[in-house]
Amino acid sequence: MQQVADLNLGFLLSIRLLYCILFFEEPMTIYLVEDDLIYAEFIKKALGGEGRAFSVFHSAEEGLPALEKALPDVLIIDYKLPGISGIDLYEKIKPRLKEENKVIMLSSLEDGNMVLNFIQRGVRDYVIKDENVIDSLQAVLNGSEDDYYLFN
Repeated sequence: MQQVADLNLGFLLSIRLLYCILFFEEPMTIYLVEDDLIYAEFIKKALGGEGRAFSVFHSAEEGLPALEKALPDVLIIDYKLPGISGIDLYEKIKPRLKEENKVIMLSSLEDGNMVLNFIQRGVRDYVIKDENVIDSLQAVLNGSEDDYYLFN
């Protein structure tokens, strides 16, 4: 009788493990590199939540050790950072990026030449820090950036 109970318990544990693998995904990891503490908190509160593991770094130098350990699913970088700039930080990690890693460059500047420079370097997503920043970031995170006009 004990063997049957052990077998049933093993079977139930296997079913439970399979269920967890199939239906529970790892949370989306998001790193934000933003030197403005208030703005960083604003973005974290708006985008963080269930299913998202959010980390904030206030300089490229602060974020680099974490980025060297593991790349997040999404990396949001302010272009104009003290010390190492956002685009220079991107260049440092670019060789390790995979297709599934999203990098979003944030800037308060609407400069076509700068955007062209980002594109030439491989940055696919650029969001302007304006009144639509959260909607724009949500569109990129949800994979619906093609449906949302990011360059307004």
